[in-house]
Amino acid sequence: MNAKRLERYLLHDVLKQVSRSFYLTLTVLPGCVAKQVGLAYLFARAADTIADAGRMDRSARATLLRQLKLQFVRESCNREEINAIQAMTASQQGHVGERTLLEHLDGCFRMYENLAPDDQVEIRRVLPILISGMEMDMERFPGESEADLSALSSLDDLDAYTYKIAGCVGEFWTNIMHAHLPRIRRTWDRESKICTGIRFGKGLQLTNILKDLSTDLRRGRCYIPSELLAQAGLEPRDLLETRTMTAFRPVLYALVKTALAHLDQGWLYATSIPRRDVRLRLACMWPILIALKTLHLLTTCDNLLDPARKLKISRFEVYRIIVTSTLTGGATSLGTAYWGHLRKAIA
Repeated sequence: MNAKRLERYLLHDVLKQVSRSFYLTLTVLPGCVAKQVGLAYLFARAADTIADAGRMDRSARATLLRQLKLQFVRESCNREEINAIQAMTASQQGHVGERTLLEHLDGCFRMYENLAPDDQVEIRRVLPILISGMEMDMERFPGESEADLSALSSLDDLDAYTYKIAGCVGEFWTNIMHAHLPRIRRTWDRESKICTGIRFGKGLQLTNILKDLSTDLRRGRCYIPSELLAQAGLEPRDLLETRTMTAFRPVLYALVKTALAHLDQGWLYATSIPRRDVRLRLACMWPILIALKTLHLLTTCDNLLDPARKLKISRFEVYRIIVTSTLTGGATSLGTAYWGHLRKAIA
């Protein structure tokens, strides 16, 4: 497969199989940055798939993650190690898209090696941080079920985790946009936007943590810090009981408030993008608006701790957000009015 066909296959066919929502974002990104962002996502998704490959021994997964991280730490990739990672992991995946991605891991690295050197540097900077977040997951949560439930200790741990899993992406995103989009380069103070972008990513990740709370608890993972639960007279294992919801609600609202504060910074980030870069504006606005809708679901759900509750906004809602925001043309006033409407709905 030649380079162009490989790029199209990975960024369209494969990426669409592993993330429909991010695929929509990628389709609206300016062409000069879509390749770099899409490829970084595929690498991160491949690493996450390896970390969560339940059919494989935990120590084997940890070793494979370290080997994958080394490909970005070194100056050049080791083709034999990449092929070994691919061979050992692809056959273990039940999800068709994830298996296809790992089967083409070598193709991702070929595409990576064809990037401009500065773009390679940005991917080499962000991927080790992302993978270290996945390693933190495996170290902090040694079990695979509620019988082995463990929790993060402190709010500092939670903040560090959300940075490693998503905040660092805001930094990567800012650097890539600053490098390739002239209007961004002329109007943005890159260092201040990196700080805002980090908070943007943290807000999205904290929203995901709250959305997936009941599922993660039954996988042995409690991302709600023990110190925060203790303030409400709770222990991590209490969250396995639906009757705990009343006592847990103040903790939930405190974390929703934190997520909102981060997402507010994300909105400032999005609206600071020059109006003429409307596609980039929309690519930033969509995940924030979807996160706000998700937080509304969380705060209006009668019992977030009940695993039977499916806290996921419908595809129709996602498309409605996309269409409504697109019709505003990314305009600051109209877009902010829509954002404000969704934000005020959160209890």
